[in-house]
Amino acid sequence: MARYLTDFGSINHYTKGGVTVIDEDPKRYAFSNIFEVAATSKPYERVCVGKNFEYVVEIARAEGTSPWYTSAHDEFVISMDDEVEVHLVKLANPDAVVDPESEGAHKLTGDPDGRKMGRIVLRQGHMAMLPVGAAYRFSAPRACTLMIQTIDGPETVHRWAQICQH
Repeated sequence: MARYLTDFGSINHYTKGGVTVIDEDPKRYAFSNIFEVAATSKPYERVCVGKNFEYVVEIARAEGTSPWYTSAHDEFVISMDDEVEVHLVKLANPDAVVDPESEGAHKLTGDPDGRKMGRIVLRQGHMAMLPVGAAYRFSAPRACTLMIQTIDGPETVHRWAQICQH
């Protein structure tokens, strides 16, 4: 029997990796390492690492406390390697904060007006929904990696030339 060992990466410990191409042109493939993207990004910079039509997967370096964000649609976040808290506020008037027809995450200029909904503590592999009509912010005692599923918007950073390898 073959033995397999799972090696979990992290923002502080990852292997660069690569693509093994079988009977195909390697020029058709591009990839990036999410932990490397997080390690080389500014805190809470939301770097796009995958795109399917308007939908994106963003990688963010969680470190310290983020600004408040909201969006006109549900989003999802996964902690990839360490602990992060998600603080949620039910917005008093969501349509006044973000256009209901807008897409992607929007950074708020100050504290949100509304009722505290609570907090979620995410650890490696845990996922949380960031619901429409709410504001959220992240807080992490140590640098860690967040994967956010959302729609391409004003906070999405595209750095394909810097993060992709062939």
